[in-house]
Amino acid sequence: MAAQDALRDDAERDPFTAVVVLSGGMDSTTLLAHFAALRFTLVAVTMDYGQRHRKEIDAARAIARHYGAEHHVLEVGGLGSLLTGSALTDDSVDVPDGHYAEEAMRSTVVPNRNAVLANLAVSVAVARRADTVALGMHAGDHFVYPDCRPAFVDALRHLVTVANEGFAAPRVEAPFMTWSKADIARHGVRLGAPLERSWSCYKGGDIHCGTCGTCYERLEAFRDAGLPDPTEYLDSDTRFAAP
Repeated sequence: MAAQDALRDDAERDPFTAVVVLSGGMDSTTLLAHFAALRFTLVAVTMDYGQRHRKEIDAARAIARHYGAEHHVLEVGGLGSLLTGSALTDDSVDVPDGHYAEEAMRSTVVPNRNAVLANLAVSVAVARRADTVALGMHAGDHFVYPDCRPAFVDALRHLVTVANEGFAAPRVEAPFMTWSKADIARHGVRLGAPLERSWSCYKGGDIHCGTCGTCYERLEAFRDAGLPDPTEYLDSDTRFAAP
């Protein structure tokens, strides 16, 4: 009976629709390009969870338009005000500068963020009978962020199956999980992704600062990939040693 239910659920899913979590950053921009290249119908979801600034949300809108993706900004802004202590949701916490693998970057962790974002995307996918929920985490995130590691995705896949028993539960895909940021830069450029429209900086100024952890990771990725960086930085010269 379980096997028959699984076959029924597979038959009910739309195998050509992907719900893509689109933050507006470099990784999720490349992720949207990846599934566009695979000819999926794209439903992009962006979360407004009360983050420090809206630059990534604006970038996500522009990137979704570029690909003709159906785009939704999910408003959970009240959540951010409760998540004190994170530099991304609490204005009293300074955004740290330095290498992205430094211990200081723990202050940029938003509690349980990816679990919330992923499960909201799963809800959309179940309602739309989409085959796939796509997440953009990669190996460079593993240092600091526990909800970007393989164990998290494995647990999420199990949860999605259990929480949606009897319904057409989507597959959870994280195709960049073992990739470096440089690999993502190469893939994005190869696919013609509009990486120049993406936004990474945690500080949210007029241009990327170049020294916060995520800016430095972006800058280093293009440098390591041997590719021209389309990003304008306030500081593109400072170098941080890996811890």
